Amino acid sequence: MILVVVVLGFAFEPGVVLPRPAAVPMLLLQLAICLPSTRRLRGAWTLAAQILLMPWSGLPGFLGASVLLVFERRLRWALFTVVVLAAGPLASGDGSVHSVLNGIGNALAHGLVLYALTRLTDLYTELRATRGALARARVAAERERAGRDLDAVLGAALAEITRLAGQGTRAARELVTVARAATERVRAAPPAQSADGTDVPAGDLAHRLVWPIVVATHVEYLIVGTVFLLGAGMPGGRVAAYAAALAAVVGLQAYHSLPRPPGVRPPYVAWTLGAQLTVALGVLAAPDGPYPQPVGFAAASVLIVLPGRTAWPAAGALTALAAIAMLLRTDGLGAHGTAVLLLDIVVIASVFYGLALLSGLVRQVREARGALASLAVARERRRIARDVHDLLGYGLSAIALKGELALRDPDRERAGRHLADAAALADQALTDLRAIPGEGVGISLAEEVASAREVLAAAGVAVRVRGEADEVEGMPEALFATVLREAVTNVLRHAAGARRCEVYVGPGLLRVADDGRVVPPPSRGEGGRAGTGGNGLRNLRERATALGGVLEAGPAPHGRGYVLTVRLESAPVPVGG
Repeated sequence: MILVVVVLGFAFEPGVVLPRPAAVPMLLLQLAICLPSTRRLRGAWTLAAQILLMPWSGLPGFLGASVLLVFERRLRWALFTVVVLAAGPLASGDGSVHSVLNGIGNALAHGLVLYALTRLTDLYTELRATRGALARARVAAERERAGRDLDAVLGAALAEITRLAGQGTRAARELVTVARAATERVRAAPPAQSADGTDVPAGDLAHRLVWPIVVATHVEYLIVGTVFLLGAGMPGGRVAAYAAALAAVVGLQAYHSLPRPPGVRPPYVAWTLGAQLTVALGVLAAPDGPYPQPVGFAAASVLIVLPGRTAWPAAGALTALAAIAMLLRTDGLGAHGTAVLLLDIVVIASVFYGLALLSGLVRQVREARGALASLAVARERRRIARDVHDLLGYGLSAIALKGELALRDPDRERAGRHLADAAALADQALTDLRAIPGEGVGISLAEEVASAREVLAAAGVAVRVRGEADEVEGMPEALFATVLREAVTNVLRHAAGARRCEVYVGPGLLRVADDGRVVPPPSRGEGGRAGTGGNGLRNLRERATALGGVLEAGPAPHGRGYVLTVRLESAPVPVGG
């Protein structure tokens, strides 16, 4: 909307649109080039049409903006300079220095402002459209980083376990030591990661784009306004006073227009805005003062620095005050002259408010885009850490158990089988490890039940399964398989003297109960056996909650033992066991 208002304001000047019909297609072409919805039309043919229309349209600034938008960086500024300089001789007027400079200045200001507003609008649209793309790219980079780190730490340990398993029983003790150390590393709380920065570089693109254009347009207005004062035939002292007032108003406007983060007001804004309003209204009140464009700068500052509820009424009051002052002037501006100058005030206010508004919006979207990407990365980090804990903790605990069995078993053949099992478990854990940074590990509940039978049987724990694991499919299957892994790991690590473990699988329900004596973990964050603490239960609760389920864990209600239950929706509570 701001862009359309500014384009229309630049086009509908007296002596341009109405007397020059070529300005109408020039205006339509400019809107097609600048608006995001018609940006695909921006190209050689629209530029060629504007070149043909420029001498008769009186809008060389439009062509200048199009040159900046269409051509490559190295060529655009040279061609823009040619267009701006050509605007001087084409300007309507008496051929005076002021007329030529005014034509050059208008082309320069119009071209730069339209270019800046269009680029900011394009950037805003692109940033909004690519918020998800940045998040996906950040997540992919995080997965790659996590894959390298996991392979360097745990991959090396699993490879070492496989090597030690191949050396026979003489390396079993070292195998157990490596497996235990890797298990503690996996089950410990993940190290804190430094927060990702957003994608806002130190020299923000909006700042780099707006700042030179703000300066250039303000300098242009100062030069043209000073030349006008010098040619107005006023006494030298009065010219100096008006020029100083003009410089003060324009300089303060440049200060208020500098790009800043959203919600940050310029320092000492009460004083600077008050001084700008005083000078602008003072010049307006002078009986033979220059035209009242300084009020437009003051109105722009009001829109930029004041809250919206007060900014628009205040800017409207300033414009109305300027209209009253001009109608009361003694040099007979009249209704038509007053309307022309009021339009100029509105355009000036719209231009600089639009630059500030769009640069602020670009920064907000850029920061939101970066924040969404950082949130996605944080979620991915939690997911990877959770999968490492839940999926590898079981395998490493089972490897350590197999190594201990090999150490204790006097039968060399059985000890060798235990070590072969440990090597197979290490290979499977390594496969899981390398799948975790991807889309996650797909695990089967039926396979986990079979694995639980084998591993717990090796530890002297009988497993009874009620229900049919093959009947569970989809998302609950992955959740149930993960819960079963964690439950088996806890039996191996924390259930002293366990001899029996019951697994119940039903519609939307999994319950794992053992008869072991609960042994609290030696430190916080290590396992999920004790009560409600630890990473294990926290991870499982997150998984269950994500699927609309509930996880319950604690000592068995009757007798000794521990019960871990996950229930989805309104699954019935099993009876017996």
